[in-house]
Amino acid sequence: MGLGAYLTLAAVLFAIGLFGVITRRNTIGILLGIELMLNAVNINLVAFARFNADVVGMIFTLFTISITVAEVALGLAITILVFRIRRTVVADHLDLLKG
Repeated sequence: MGLGAYLTLAAVLFAIGLFGVITRRNTIGILLGIELMLNAVNINLVAFARFNADVVGMIFTLFTISITVAEVALGLAITILVFRIRRTVVADHLDLLKG
């Protein structure tokens, strides 16, 4: 497979994630869309690293995966906390920061 196939896969995955972020009202669905977009970026990094015969892209991908895991854990913790307070996870109903 050539580089174009990996880039096409990453573009489709990014588009699905962006569609999920834009159309979802549920905060967990929004987090899943962000996760898909970050995975598309990781596919790009690994594909370019492989086709340029460079290890730096793969090492950077490991760092982004660890940051993604922390982001998901923190996002789910915040979502659970907001659900305990407001009894909803619909993003339109969350106005905790308004004065």
